[in-house]
Amino acid sequence: MNTGLSLARAVADAVLYEGYLLYPYRASSAKNQARWQFGVLGPPGAAESGAGEEPDMAADCLLQPGAAARVDVHLRFLHLQRRTAERADEDGFTPVDELTVGASRWLSWDEATDQEITLGPFSLGQLAAGVCAQVNVPANEDIEPVLDSAGTTAGRLVRRRRELRGEVRLMATQVAAPGPAAEADAAAEPARGPLWRLRVTVENAAATTTDKRSAIEYSFIGAHVLLAVHDADFLSVIDPPGWAAAAAASCSQHRCWPVLAGPEGQRDVLLLSPIILYDHPAVAPESTVELFDATEIDEILTLRVLTLTDEEKAEARSTDARAAAIIERCENMTAEELQQLHGILRNPHDSVQLPEPRGPGRTGGGGLPGPAVPDYPEFSVPEFSVPEFSVPGLSVPGDADAGTDAGTPWWDPARDAAVDPESDTVFIDGVPISRGSRVRVVPLRRADAQDLFFAGKSGRVTGVHFDVDGGTHVAVVLEADPAAELQEWYGRYLYFAPEELVPLDAAPAPDNGKEPSP
Repeated sequence: MNTGLSLARAVADAVLYEGYLLYPYRASSAKNQARWQFGVLGPPGAAESGAGEEPDMAADCLLQPGAAARVDVHLRFLHLQRRTAERADEDGFTPVDELTVGASRWLSWDEATDQEITLGPFSLGQLAAGVCAQVNVPANEDIEPVLDSAGTTAGRLVRRRRELRGEVRLMATQVAAPGPAAEADAAAEPARGPLWRLRVTVENAAATTTDKRSAIEYSFIGAHVLLAVHDADFLSVIDPPGWAAAAAASCSQHRCWPVLAGPEGQRDVLLLSPIILYDHPAVAPESTVELFDATEIDEILTLRVLTLTDEEKAEARSTDARAAAIIERCENMTAEELQQLHGILRNPHDSVQLPEPRGPGRTGGGGLPGPAVPDYPEFSVPEFSVPEFSVPGLSVPGDADAGTDAGTPWWDPARDAAVDPESDTVFIDGVPISRGSRVRVVPLRRADAQDLFFAGKSGRVTGVHFDVDGGTHVAVVLEADPAAELQEWYGRYLYFAPEELVPLDAAPAPDNGKEPSP
C-alpha cells in the first residue's frame, strides 16, 4: 500500500469536490445554477459552441527512473447524475420539481458520483513507446422507491448517468544530460541515473455535443490525475534542483498543474491538479467540514451556514445529501471545534529549507542577479479568520510602552510616530530602498500562488513597513500592471521581504531626520 498515495487522496478529494455545491447550498441559489468550476473536460465541440469546456488537459513532469521503474495512473473525476423526483399516480409516475412525503422532501437535482480509473502499472519501455488507454464508464439508471408512513409507494427517485468515454495518453522521452555548469550544482543533490520527461494527456472522446445541458452530462468533472511510481522519483517542476532547471523549464502544462503530493520529502506521488497548488499541499487540520465552496474560509462559511433560516436549511437538505451533511455537521459543531477555526497562527516556512542568500556573482530565478542578504528576521505570515481579529498568543506592545498613546490601538501606525512607511528606508545589497525606488521581484518564500506570476517583474516601492516582531515588509506595485495607479490609490499593494527584491533604481533619501534602517 502506497502511504503517500493515500495521503495525497485527501488533497485530491478536496480538489475533486471544489465547487461541487456553493453556499447557501440550495437548488434555488443562482450560483448553484453554474457549478463545476474546475477541471471540466467537456465533449468535443462544446467549447467552440459555447456549450461547455475544452475536451482535454495535459502536463509534463520529470521522472528519475530506476532499473525496474513502473508508473500507476489514477484518473479521478465526478460523473454527473441527474436525480429526478417522481410522484406516484394512477398512470404510474410523474416527474415533479419537488416530492414531499410526510416530513421528508426531495428536489429534482443534479448530483454527481465520484469515479476513479486505475491504469497500469506501465514500464519505462512502454512509456517510451507511448501508451494510449481507453476509458469507458457505462451509462446507469438507479431507482429508489419512496414510501409513506403506511409503507405504500408514494413516489421514487430516478438517478441517470450518461456513458462517458475518454483516452489517457502517456509518452516518456529522455532529457538531454545537463551541461557542466548544471553538473557542478548537482553536488547538493546528485542525479540518480538519466532524467525523463513524462507527458500525461487526458481527453474526452465522447461524440460531438453543442447542447449545453447534454454537454455537462458527457463531461469529466473535477478531473485530475494521481501518478504513483515504483523504483523511481518525481522531480518538482516548480522548485527543481539546479541541474534539472533547464529540463523543468522545457515542461509545459495545459489546464492542469503538476505538484509533488504526499508527505514532505517523498517524491513517489504526483498530482496533476486543475487548480494551482504548491508541492506537498495538505488540508488544514482545523478544517473538519467539506464545504465545497471554491477557496473557502471555513470559519466564515460555518458561521453563515448557522445563520440560515430553518426554511433555507430545509431546502438545502432537500437539495443534496452532501448539503444535508454540511448543515448537520455545522449545527452539531462544538464550541471547541468552532474556536479552532479562529485565530490560527501558522508559520508557512516550517520544515522548508530556504534558498541560500544570493550575493554578488550569484543569480536568482530566471538568471537574475541577486542582492546580498543580511540577517533579516524570519518572515511569518499569520492566517487570520474573520469576522473578529484575534490571534491567540500574539504579544503586542502594552499601554506602558514608551512613546505610545494608550488610547490608540496597537495596530494603528499613529501609535508609533517613529514609524513612517512613506519615508522609512531599508538597505538591499547596499542600496537604500524607500518609496519611489524601482525593484525587480524575485519571490523566495512562496507565500502566495500568485508569486509564480510576479517573478522577474519590475515594480515601484510604495512604502517600507516594520512589524511588531521586527520584520521588514516592502510594499510594491508592479509597473506592468495596467491598474497600478488604481491599486496604489486604493492602497492595495504586494508585500515582499527585502531579500525577495533586487534594486534597480534607488529613490532619493527622504528628509525625515531619521537614519535609514540597516
